[in-house]
Amino acid sequence: MPVNRSTFLRRGIAVVAALPLLTLAACGYGSKSTSDNSKEKVAAGSSKIDGLGSVKIGYFGNLTHGTALVARQQGLFQKELGATKADYATFNAGPSEIEALNSGSIDIGWIGPSPSINGYVKSNGKSLKIIGGSASGGVKLIVNPKKIKSLKDVKGKKIATPQLGNTQDVAFLNWAADQGWKVDAQSGKGDVTVVRTDNKITPDAYKSGSIDGAWVPEPTASKLVAEGGKVLLDEASLWPDKKFVITNIIVRAGFLKDHPKAVEAVLKASVEANKWINANPDAAKAAANKQLEADSGKALPANVLDPAWKSIQFTDDPLASTLNTEAEHAIKAGLLQKPNLKGIYDLTLLNKVLKAEGASTVDDAGLGSS
Repeated sequence: MPVNRSTFLRRGIAVVAALPLLTLAACGYGSKSTSDNSKEKVAAGSSKIDGLGSVKIGYFGNLTHGTALVARQQGLFQKELGATKADYATFNAGPSEIEALNSGSIDIGWIGPSPSINGYVKSNGKSLKIIGGSASGGVKLIVNPKKIKSLKDVKGKKIATPQLGNTQDVAFLNWAADQGWKVDAQSGKGDVTVVRTDNKITPDAYKSGSIDGAWVPEPTASKLVAEGGKVLLDEASLWPDKKFVITNIIVRAGFLKDHPKAVEAVLKASVEANKWINANPDAAKAAANKQLEADSGKALPANVLDPAWKSIQFTDDPLASTLNTEAEHAIKAGLLQKPNLKGIYDLTLLNKVLKAEGASTVDDAGLGSS
């Protein structure tokens, strides 16, 4: 799977297909969450960072965004931001979050690699920077065991992915191509039928029999298993060291330039959250689930939460070389043409935070700002 980086970076930049923007059911770009069960309090006597009244943070209601869920639930964002208020918006789709970032509706967000790449390329490198990592893994191919008993049985079946051009859609199209199967990326028709289905309704689609399986992130994968599905493939098995970026942290380029102290504060909270998650997995799992309940009104049951959480690795490392490979997969699928990703990363502040913590710094795989 590795990509020749020097060849990759010499290529020009163009997008052949703008990935569709999904509109959230909630008003505006994201659903504002106003729960009061977290530990967030604006510290008395503290000062505003960079004079900012607030920093707007976006994330998904997925366990793969567990860093943000835990940091919010534990009050870590607010602790580091002092008297600058941490405001939030939750999203269902990466393109919607990119749109919110570009409009200024959010400043910093947790998001998958494919929308990050697409947003960067479409703006000619001007709209965003990836400033840190968050999670690896947590993506599986779940199938109906009565219809699919082996990998070769996937041919001719209907497999759901969350959205045209999203991270899991690109991964499944690439895997199908590696099997020698032909699929039209836009229509999803071919030797296997790709059915783009919102994660919220994928379990119902599975129960109704309208799909035969799904390539999806957690907790949707474990929800399907709870409905009788079988794990046919864990995407981690396809990657070197079983690691690949599933969630990273992005920031508006202008916000990073104008308010580096605020960005550093959010990164401090993220690093602290990941440290606590890895030291206290059970407590962290409960905290993430509590925030999911606050955001969506419903907690995950143990038979979904436990296996889902176990399959995700939380890391400050953005795993930059795997983002490079994921871009190559999008090119192969016909969703992206020859991007130049040089400059997509700026890990300066993250490495500053890591050094202060006595932790190892992380690498941008040659894709950092010059």
